[in-house]
Amino acid sequence: MPVRPSDAERQIASGLRTGWVALATFLGLIALSAALLLAFEHAATVADDLSRDDERQLVERFLARTMENAVSAQMGLINWDETIAHVDGAALSPRDMDWIDREFGTYAAATYTIDRAFLLRSDGSLVRAWQMGRTGEDAQLPRLRALAAILIAQSRTPGMTLGTTAGQVRLPDGTAWPIDRTGMPLPRWAGGLATIDGRPEIMTVGSVVPDRVAGLFTHAPVYYVTLRPLDAQAMARMRRDLLLPDLGVTLAPGTSARDNTIALHSIDGGHLGWLRWTAKSPGPIIMQRTTPMLWGWALLFACVLIGGSVVLRRSWRITRELLASEAQARHNALHDAMSGLPNRVHYMQRLRQDLAGCIDGSVRGDVFVGYIDLDAFKVINDTLGHHVGDEVVRQVALRLRRLLPAGDFIARFGGDEFVVLRRAEGGRATADMLGRQILAVLRETFVISGHSIDMTCSCGISWGPAQSEDPGELLRRADIALYRAKQRGRARYRCFTRDMDASVKLRLELETELRRAIARDDLSVAYQPIVSIGSGAIVGVEALLRWQHPERGAIRPDLFVPIAEQGGLMIPLGNWILRAAFNECRDWPECDISVNLSPIQIMASDFVATMAAIIAETGMDPSRVVLEVTEGVMLDRSEQVLTTLRDLKHMGFRVALDDFGQGYSSLGYLRLFEFERIKIDRAFVSNIEGDADANAILCAIASLGHSLRMKVVAEGVETETQARLVQSAGCELAQGYLYWKPMPAADMRQLLTVRDPVPALKSA
Repeated sequence: MPVRPSDAERQIASGLRTGWVALATFLGLIALSAALLLAFEHAATVADDLSRDDERQLVERFLARTMENAVSAQMGLINWDETIAHVDGAALSPRDMDWIDREFGTYAAATYTIDRAFLLRSDGSLVRAWQMGRTGEDAQLPRLRALAAILIAQSRTPGMTLGTTAGQVRLPDGTAWPIDRTGMPLPRWAGGLATIDGRPEIMTVGSVVPDRVAGLFTHAPVYYVTLRPLDAQAMARMRRDLLLPDLGVTLAPGTSARDNTIALHSIDGGHLGWLRWTAKSPGPIIMQRTTPMLWGWALLFACVLIGGSVVLRRSWRITRELLASEAQARHNALHDAMSGLPNRVHYMQRLRQDLAGCIDGSVRGDVFVGYIDLDAFKVINDTLGHHVGDEVVRQVALRLRRLLPAGDFIARFGGDEFVVLRRAEGGRATADMLGRQILAVLRETFVISGHSIDMTCSCGISWGPAQSEDPGELLRRADIALYRAKQRGRARYRCFTRDMDASVKLRLELETELRRAIARDDLSVAYQPIVSIGSGAIVGVEALLRWQHPERGAIRPDLFVPIAEQGGLMIPLGNWILRAAFNECRDWPECDISVNLSPIQIMASDFVATMAAIIAETGMDPSRVVLEVTEGVMLDRSEQVLTTLRDLKHMGFRVALDDFGQGYSSLGYLRLFEFERIKIDRAFVSNIEGDADANAILCAIASLGHSLRMKVVAEGVETETQARLVQSAGCELAQGYLYWKPMPAADMRQLLTVRDPVPALKSA
């Protein structure tokens, strides 16, 4: 029978195990400390190397930018029609030479701190040379001309232009030259380093081109060559701008471990010297901060276990920050924070790059732009909350990336706008396929925070370079196509066609003409009676805006009102109809005057003051006026809306809720805003004869209005059957073609003077 160990033996065995564990832990901590020490040393070395590389790149970019800025500063000379007139010619007159000496010699030396300058023709022949602003040549000039010829050749490489290149033009002498969007030639430039008497100098060349009259540019241009010293003053400016206090030029590379250098080479490849400065080394700082913690860990195991984790986390954080700070900043600048997709800046860079490849032939096919806008996205934000809207944006982004081909470039421009870039062949057929794929992405229902959301989108598509070679124009055309898709009913795509440009032009023309019509009082007001269903008596009229265009004829309100909303004309247009209706109806027999208000008017901060001014101007009695507002206005800034409507009621106006049942109907709104009446939308009335649901809804709305002590008006009554049904549903008032059509003010006034208008109605 086995002997069980005693309690003492078990304690001894437990102590031995604990000792071995402690010894193993101690040895492991020593090994880990050594490993961590090596890791910190390596991280410090890597950080130092990365910091040195960043500094070298910064200095090199600064030198290149200094050369480009030097040429840009001379744009007043080299990009000037008058310069072309004086320097462009085989034989220059004394008057031309005087002008050239004054501008390129005396003026340039004083303005641009130039030591030497000369003008060269494209074939290398000398036009004029200056030293310190005075005409003259020396033994250095032939060598400098040879270096300038190298720079002139470099200036012909792509990208060496001042300004954005939109294309090229071939001059009469056969020279191809870059031009901007307006067709004007762009200056070419190049820069490098040269030596004069052992001193390094910055040499730049810039082509002389016209700034206004492109016809002056008929052959290869004259080049303006300048040299400025890389002297103590220039070095002081570099030290100040680069925050490198000991930056300087040396003939030998640095010997200290802390020195950082870049080699300076002449334009012809010769070695000139070195730029040397003391590198900023984060490595010693890292070691200085972490070494005490490592020693504490080695001496006190408990403290090491606690402090070591802190050191490790800090070291990794420092290393990651040093390695990833530039990449992260670049990523943040080019990506949307909410969706993680590229932003507008990144998208335009990619579009410009791909479009340029298609234009120059390095890439086959076309570049397709799909501009996407989520339908009714504002409704989701307003009804379910912005947090749900944000999650919709994120899920749409995930679906686009998951369901569209891997080669598509997808970006978010903000709000509910997404843009897809696809490079492919096929023209219109490929555009149609892209549109179908984008619409298919949103077919599946979104489930967010317990809400099932059926989402659709509208999409506009354009493609280049077939439709445009300009990236901005290509995006604009996709936006125009998107607008057309929304006009056609949403949940669809449209490809850009040239007639869409014409429709946009028509909208702009109508906006301009509407602005002029408001200013000239070329609009008019028609009035439609509102009758009591029981007696048929006229109890009020609704003022309706009309626009009879002198050339286009009658323009429907559903056409010009949206144009006014988008063009910022709703406030002056709304004020016009208020003023016109009050002036015409002021002396009419007693009846209500109903006028529609735009949500934009109510949101205006000075609307109450404007209404007071119109009442004072026209002399209208506010108690006769019923102001009609739609349900949509209640969703935005309800506190301001509530205050505005209460102020209007205090002035004597009554307020009606128009088109009830078509917007965001809410019992809370009806109770909170205390409307005098509600008007049932014509959509319910038109279907009441054959739709039992519409009849039930109509009865419910009428009952709701009566319970809240509001009058109920039925709009769009056109048949006797509809009149009987709305009366049986509980509507007291009605409006529609069964009773009266809208009519001019004179006819309406005459109708109101009839003692019994009902026989006149039936006879009509």
